[in-house]
Amino acid sequence: DADIWQERARNWGGYHHNPADHPEYGLSAYNFHRDGSGICHASHLRPLLNLRPGFVTFSGRNCSGLRHLQADTHLISWLDHYGYDCDILTDQELHNEGVEVLAKYKAVTTTSHPEYHTEDTLDALEHYIHQGGHLSYLGGNGFYWRIAQHRENPGILEIRRGEGGIRAWASDPGEYYNAFDGAYGGLWRRSNRPPQRLVGIGFSAQGLFDASYYVPNYTAKNATWILAGISDDKLGNFGFSGGGAAGFELDRVEALLGSPDTIEIIAHSTQHTDDYIVVPEEQLTHVENWAGHTRDDIVRADMAYCTTPNGGKIFSTGSITFCGSLPWNNFDNNISTIMRNVFNRFLR
Repeated sequence: DADIWQERARNWGGYHHNPADHPEYGLSAYNFHRDGSGICHASHLRPLLNLRPGFVTFSGRNCSGLRHLQADTHLISWLDHYGYDCDILTDQELHNEGVEVLAKYKAVTTTSHPEYHTEDTLDALEHYIHQGGHLSYLGGNGFYWRIAQHRENPGILEIRRGEGGIRAWASDPGEYYNAFDGAYGGLWRRSNRPPQRLVGIGFSAQGLFDASYYVPNYTAKNATWILAGISDDKLGNFGFSGGGAAGFELDRVEALLGSPDTIEIIAHSTQHTDDYIVVPEEQLTHVENWAGHTRDDIVRADMAYCTTPNGGKIFSTGSITFCGSLPWNNFDNNISTIMRNVFNRFLR
């Protein structure tokens, strides 16, 4: 409800302009043309009102209201609090410079929602980890949609939403291929690059902006160091994003989609509300899904760890709300402890 968003923004001193109130600035790839067709082109050359500090997206209970760039400040504040020196790289740099822009770093982390990728950005991350780099994926619904960049004007991007996926609109027949590069658009999964092949987990379910917690698996081999200093039976049953570390959009391990043999589930989420649904590409009929699991098996986030043959390490959390738990209780909590354990190991 826009009125509730605006009231919260006023009360909290947040950014006061909402793009829904200012169509004169142009629409996004989540909107429609006047004929009802989806908008498949977007540009960062126009003012992006919601990509700035202080913009409130959600107004639900137990919620900071932050998402995307704003929600990433949860992670940035945590890095600053514990004194981790870091550089911030943009998708544009990753697309233009490839694996070379990552090569000098012992460890790389995503933020909360790395959803849209070109072939070049995926290639860069894949080459990095298979050359021995260490990657943390601290979000959900990542590496999901295939996009293309205009060759002459890099400020313009294209997306086609064909066949599957949770989406704002669906591409019409005959419009599944990108105009910019001629490639088949839609989900990366449809181009044989599901997220599980890159980071071990992939988009599984989505609900409202409320969150639950993880149940730890202390018997996992690598839990010894990832969960060191923790004895709790619930991980992240708190947080500024939806009230918990596991929520909104969830990713899971799935061997059928390419999760590697080396992967371990360190923890999995549970107790999600009934509004969570299985993503369309997983659902076959009203009672069956693609992988043959029960609904409860699919509606979960997996905190997972795996390695590559050349010594690369991957830690994935599978939840958009995960980073919102890092600053909780002045950064003193079990989610924060897990990330310190992971980053300290990756930075050796």
